Amino acid sequence: MSDVILETIIDSLKILPFLFIAFLIIEVIEHKLNNKDIIKSSGKIGPIVGSILGVIPQCGFSVLATNLYVTRIISLGTLIAVYLSTSDEMLPVMLAHGSNIDIILKILGIKLIIGMIFGFIIDFIFRKKESKTNFHICDDHHCDCEHSLIKSSLIHTMKTFFFIFVITFVLNTLFYIIGEDALKSLFNNNNWYTPFISSLIGLIPNCAASVTLTELYLNEVISLGGAIAGLLTGSGVALLVLFKSNKNLKENIFIVSIMYIIGAVSGLIIQFLGL
Repeated sequence: MSDVILETIIDSLKILPFLFIAFLIIEVIEHKLNNKDIIKSSGKIGPIVGSILGVIPQCGFSVLATNLYVTRIISLGTLIAVYLSTSDEMLPVMLAHGSNIDIILKILGIKLIIGMIFGFIIDFIFRKKESKTNFHICDDHHCDCEHSLIKSSLIHTMKTFFFIFVITFVLNTLFYIIGEDALKSLFNNNNWYTPFISSLIGLIPNCAASVTLTELYLNEVISLGGAIAGLLTGSGVALLVLFKSNKNLKENIFIVSIMYIIGAVSGLIIQFLGL
């Protein structure tokens, strides 16, 4: 076990500076763009704009979109598009691990396209004219916007580093006790149910979900289809904000159900196609 602990510490520390650089760049992009005005004025092309902006890592934008939907400033399709394209902590973790840029772009591209397609489909089926109410952003769930970009980046870096450390330790321990081959067989590419499990993990309203799925994928424990299934449903703490701010419980459950089905089925198709 001493080797497991040492390996975990070394693996985690190696990516720490890369995490900070990635988060600093993301913070600059996120806070220099007036995302609220962009998506509010998007109109019928909301799913396109929402999917593009949702690709920006962290959960800040998915939280913003949640509040805009609760007050009926944006449509349900736009909200789902944002949720599906949101990568949360996936991009910083993959960049920190030095992942192939082609793989990163493939995952982001798949999420972007799926978000757009299903956003338009949902708007076509369920779009209703709603009266707009006053917009109130939920500052409790925003990413320390009141602090400096460096301080905010440091906070995100340390939070993500903690989750990476814990998850890496758990995976290394499981590899040590159970065996790498045995663990991988549970999520083998041939197991049709893997995307359904991953999609469920993605619904956990915490950045630990995206970190877990990304680490599992990078360790070749789950396939691309399994990773996509979970990353599609992972929108950070946005679902917590949805259930807190939107008093229509049935609607909230309906939204979660839509996301789960889209994530699981999309992951299953990607796995079946062998992408």
